[in-house]
Amino acid sequence: MRRVVITGMGIYSCIGTTIEEVKKSLYEGTSGIVVDPERKEFGYRSALTGTVPTPNLKKELTRRQRMSFGSESEYAYIATKQAFEQAKVDQTFLDTQEIGVLFGNDSTAQSVMEAIDKIRIKKDTTLVGSGSVFKSMNSTITMNLSTVFKLKGVNFTISAACASGSHAIGMGYMLIKQGLQDYMICGGGQEINSYAFGSFDGLGVFSTHEENPTQASRPFDSKRDGLVPSGGGAAIFMESYESAVARGATILGEVIGYGFSSNGAHISTPNAEGPSRAMQRAVQQANITPCQIDYVNAHATSTPVGDANEAKAINEVFGDANPYVSSTKSMTGHECWMAGASEIVYSLIMLNNGFIAPNINLETPDEDAAKLNLVKETIDKKIDVFLSNSFGFGGTNSAIVIKKI
Repeated sequence: MRRVVITGMGIYSCIGTTIEEVKKSLYEGTSGIVVDPERKEFGYRSALTGTVPTPNLKKELTRRQRMSFGSESEYAYIATKQAFEQAKVDQTFLDTQEIGVLFGNDSTAQSVMEAIDKIRIKKDTTLVGSGSVFKSMNSTITMNLSTVFKLKGVNFTISAACASGSHAIGMGYMLIKQGLQDYMICGGGQEINSYAFGSFDGLGVFSTHEENPTQASRPFDSKRDGLVPSGGGAAIFMESYESAVARGATILGEVIGYGFSSNGAHISTPNAEGPSRAMQRAVQQANITPCQIDYVNAHATSTPVGDANEAKAINEVFGDANPYVSSTKSMTGHECWMAGASEIVYSLIMLNNGFIAPNINLETPDEDAAKLNLVKETIDKKIDVFLSNSFGFGGTNSAIVIKKI
């Protein structure tokens, strides 16, 4: 079994579109949540959302290439390009090596709706355009990235709700560890538009604290009233330890554990047992003890039941080890399909810059959260090992452990 390390990362999120911008936001506890009036006009109960700039890729991609790109693919492309650049991987390297691509994605709502609207209005399917089918498939990110960057390794999409990005990284790690791939680009993408989140809003799971948007996402806080949707793109480049050393690459962290489980219960209401098993499995595979983990990046989305059950699970797994805990979703909102990947990037930034980002908007932890070592203000502290949690509808759970070399 080979050691697997991370040598590149990229991010395109509501708290920054570069690693440096995101580092500053994390350190300063800056929120990326805004109010989008168009959502109210569309029929939403909540107009709260994370937001990112619309990418302009005309200078980077041909018109034919852009025809197949929906917004989630655009975000993922930018993050992937950043990860390749940091890993010192150029097109010659991509052309001569077998690079695999796995991304998490679970919707392409806008692309599907735009195509259907054209057909409905014009009564002519030929007007949809040749790129529409590639934009509207769940595998749109991986098919576009593999084509644009000419990747020749494994190529498929992980569709696992809000754990998609984390599972993509976990599976990429396993493929390299077992010698089935030498290099992997993995991550997640999430579209940000009214089409993507309408049904979620209808479930009543979104916060309605619109008067103070930056205070609306409140993981673990007793006054939380729901999550805030967000999105963007995140990517990490992984390879074997031997390869990274031979290339002279800077190692950002070593993936040492990947744990997973299914709750086997309600389709949307989480429990504590499933997440607990995923974390325990990740720690066991990492061959470490719970007390060796310095920081837990919690999944905590700012929902009453979800946060409480995760707090119980963390307390069950770590007990007196009592690692620092925060949810970066307090700043970013819930980035859904990309969250598991972006939160790995956020935690890697902390790992490599010696700080722990705060769980902002935490005034009064609820009964279960009060037992955790929650970070309310940024802490300047060396981190050696962190664990990142991601959970999703259907009871899917993923936990990844990464250490500093």
